[in-house]
Amino acid sequence: MPVYFECQRCTACCRWPGQVCLDDGEIARMASFRQITEHDFIQRYTRLRQDRRGLALAEKANGECIFLEGNDCAVQPVKPQQCRDFPNRWNFPGFEQTCRALPRLVGEEEYQRLVAQATGRHGQSKGA
Repeated sequence: MPVYFECQRCTACCRWPGQVCLDDGEIARMASFRQITEHDFIQRYTRLRQDRRGLALAEKANGECIFLEGNDCAVQPVKPQQCRDFPNRWNFPGFEQTCRALPRLVGEEEYQRLVAQATGRHGQSKGA
């Protein structure tokens, strides 16, 4: 049986080092949400990815996501797919030590439904 991790919005994932990669559509949605131009959004909130092949969200000096405000995401309704996909469509060994997502054994159909609901990815299998 698959394990579905139910996010508790603890924001631990928003505080980890790493990079949140962005595509053009995500930049456009977040810029519109923030009511600024895409150019201004890129200048204020992004940086060049480590592999120099695109843009990632900038981080605060302490490593937190630039959009983390206390325990809330300032772009929650339009947050990047990478953020929506965690922890069910991607995670890493030991993430459970910090992340407070609640693991639940579910049937395959329920797993697919819950993951689609959480990530906005409908009709895609794990790893897609």
